[in-house]
Amino acid sequence: MPRTERRTVRVASGTAGGTSGGAERTSLSAQAREAVRQRIVDRRYALGARLVEREVAEELRMSRVPVREALRALVAEGLLELLPHSGVRVRRLEPADVQHLYEVWEPLAVQASRLAARQVAESSPAEPPGLAALRATLDHAEAASRADDGPRETAAHTAFHEGIVALTGNPLLARTMEQLSWQLQLLFGMHAEPDHMRSQHRLVYRHIAAGDEETSAASTLLHVRDSRAVALRALGLGGGLGGGPERAGSSGRA
Repeated sequence: MPRTERRTVRVASGTAGGTSGGAERTSLSAQAREAVRQRIVDRRYALGARLVEREVAEELRMSRVPVREALRALVAEGLLELLPHSGVRVRRLEPADVQHLYEVWEPLAVQASRLAARQVAESSPAEPPGLAALRATLDHAEAASRADDGPRETAAHTAFHEGIVALTGNPLLARTMEQLSWQLQLLFGMHAEPDHMRSQHRLVYRHIAAGDEETSAASTLLHVRDSRAVALRALGLGGGLGGGPERAGSSGRA
C-alpha cells in the first residue's frame, strides 16, 4: 500500500548517551527503509536486482549501519530476499508467491469491503470521513492512467484497497493488511491495470458508498479474482493456480 506521509526526523547533534545514539540510528534506519522501499515499488531497483549495502549507502548518503538494518527489515517485509551466500536482491514474485498472497488477501479484502459498507450504513445520513478519501484514490488512479504514469497508478490502486480497510475502523484488520501492503504494491506493479479493473474499483466504491454489505463483498471477490488472473497472465501462466477466470473482453492498457 503507498505511504503518502513522509516524515523528516531531526537528529540532535552533540548529545551524549546511548539512548540518543540508539534513537538516531533507529530514525536513520527508518529513513533508509522508506527510501529503499520506494525505489523497489517504483522500479528504480528492478525485480531480481542485487543490492549492495555499500552502494545503497552511498546513494542514500548514509552510513552502512542504518542501511544494513533497513535491508534486513525489508527482507522481513517480503520485498527483498537473501542471496545464498551474501547480500540481498529485490524479490521476484514466483507463481507460488502470487497464489499464497491471493489466498491471504482475498478473504481479507472481501471482509474489508463488507465492514466498510456496514460503517457507511451505520453512519447514515452522515458520510464517514474515510469515504471521501476513498473516492479521491479513484480520481488519482484515473489521472495517473491518463498521464500513463504506471508507478503513480499502482500507488493509487494500492491506496484504494488501503482506504477500504481504513474505512472499516478495525485496527486489527488494518495491522494485518499492512503486512501485505507493500507486497501487493510490488504485485500490482508487475502489469498495467486493465480498463475493466479500474471500472471494478468504481463499482466496489459505489456499493460501499450505498452501504450494501453483501454486494460490496461480492464485487470485491470478483475484482480480486480478476486481479489474480491478470497477475498470473503477467507471469505467463494464464489464469491457472485455481484463480477465477478473467472476464471476457477485458484488455490491458497500452
